[in-house]
Amino acid sequence: MKVLLVNGGPHETGCTYTALREVADTLEKEGIDTEILWLGNEPIAGCIGCGYCGKTRECFRKDCVNLFLEKAKTADGFVFGSPVHFASAAGALTSFMDRAFFCGNFAGKPGASVVSCRRGGATASFDVINKYFSISEMPIVTSNYWNMVHGNTPEEVKQDLEGMQTMRTLGRNMAWLLKCIAAGEKSGVSKPENEEKIKTNFIR
Repeated sequence: MKVLLVNGGPHETGCTYTALREVADTLEKEGIDTEILWLGNEPIAGCIGCGYCGKTRECFRKDCVNLFLEKAKTADGFVFGSPVHFASAAGALTSFMDRAFFCGNFAGKPGASVVSCRRGGATASFDVINKYFSISEMPIVTSNYWNMVHGNTPEEVKQDLEGMQTMRTLGRNMAWLLKCIAAGEKSGVSKPENEEKIKTNFIR
C-alpha cells in the first residue's frame, strides 16, 4: 500500500513539508509506502473548462497535474498539504486540485488535508481542501484535532508538540483505514454501485 503526499507550499522543505514528513514517517512505521510530491514554486494555471481531460483523462497543459495523475494510479491514499494564505489554502494548490480532481477519479481512496499557518486561518483552509474529497466519494481521514501545525519556520513547527502529535495520529489513522479497506476487499466486500449521475440546473 502507498500514500501519495502533495506539498502545495512554495518551499520544498518548509513548514508544510515538515508537517507532511511527520505524517509520512508515521505511515512508514505502519508499513505503508509513501512519496512526497512537491508542486514547485512556479505558477500553476487553473482549469479553463476546455473538456480535454474528459476524453483523455489528463490535462492538456502537460505539467505537474499529469505527473500527479500518473503517480495516483498506484496510490491507495492521499494527503494534500498547504500553507495558509489570507485565511485560505494556497492558490497554487487549489489551481492544481481543481484540475487534478476534474481529470481524475479517486472514489473510494482515503484523502486527508494538512495545513500550516503562522497564527490564523487554518480551519478555513482545512475546510477548503476537504471539500475536494467530499465531492469525490473519498473517505476523509481525521486526527485527534484538526490537521494543522503552527509556526513561521520548520524549527517552530517542530516545537508545536500538539500539532506534530496531530500529524502522527493522522498517519496512524490513515494506515488503519487503508488496512481495513484492504481486509474488506480480501473478504469480498466490494465498493458501492453508483447510480448514473443526475445533474439538476436551477434556472428554468
